[in-house]
Amino acid sequence: MLRRLLGLTVCLLVAPLYAGGLDSLDAFIKSTRSGRASFVQTVTAPPKDGMASRPKVSTGTFEFVRPSRFRFVYKKPFEQTIVADGQTLWLYDVDLAQVTARKQSQVLGATPAALIASAADLRAMEEDFELSDAQPLDGLQWVYATPRNKDSSLSNVRIGLKGSTLVSLDIVDSFGQRSVLKFSAFETNPALDPGIFQFKPPAGVDVLRQ
Repeated sequence: MLRRLLGLTVCLLVAPLYAGGLDSLDAFIKSTRSGRASFVQTVTAPPKDGMASRPKVSTGTFEFVRPSRFRFVYKKPFEQTIVADGQTLWLYDVDLAQVTARKQSQVLGATPAALIASAADLRAMEEDFELSDAQPLDGLQWVYATPRNKDSSLSNVRIGLKGSTLVSLDIVDSFGQRSVLKFSAFETNPALDPGIFQFKPPAGVDVLRQ
């Protein structure tokens, strides 16, 4: 009996070491073919002249269907829509009355969107990122991701998950700017209208194709 208790204790102590962020990320990708959530994004520029910058906070909604369609709608403080329809990445800035269109295949590889919405599986993700388990924090499992392309605009990304649910993205770009997205009310595998991933530039706006 004592031996069984000791064995059970050892299993309980060792098990958390193997339930890391990569396992949670793998479960998220395999179980979540579509998703919908609200988000709060906090962007902090690197300190300038020794002075910390004031964070900028935005709110909005996020929807995606793997492996190639997603939609970010920023509502406050400025309206902006980003849509990937499988072929083209559209960015619509309401205040500027301007739409930018880019070939999706050329811009999505090593981006946070590829981490959460575009990768078909963990192996596909590892083609663009080096992935490793990070220390658990705030009740979440974390994955640390660095782009394999040294010319990437990203420095690193940390992905926070609770079980197989995405909770946070912590992004640092090559200039030291930090962007933290916190997701809430995450819905796993909702039935999404395909039409929300189609974008038609509004009449009267400038359209820039790159």
